[in-house]
Amino acid sequence: MATIRPSSDLRNKYNEISDFCHRYNEPVFITKNGTGDLVILSNSEYERLCGKSELHRLLDEGLSDIQAGKGRKAADVFADVEEKFGFDEI
Repeated sequence: MATIRPSSDLRNKYNEISDFCHRYNEPVFITKNGTGDLVILSNSEYERLCGKSELHRLLDEGLSDIQAGKGRKAADVFADVEEKFGFDEI
C-alpha cells in the first residue's frame, strides 16, 4: 500500500521517512497542498529500478534487432563467449 505524507514531514520527520524507505524498499509519496508532488526512494532502490529499466531497454533493443534481421544464432553467440572466456577449456 502506498505511503503518502505531507511535504511538512520532509522537514519535521526526515529520519522517519528515510528509515521507512531503507527498511521496506518502498517509495514515500510526498504531497504539496494536497496534491502529489514528489516520490522519495532509497538510493539502493533507485539504482535497482534504474538497472531494471536499462535491462528492459536493452531487451527491447535486442528484440528490435532480431525483427530487423540483425540477430545471430544463439549457438554462435555462446561459442564466441566460450572462446573469449575460456569456457571451452573446462
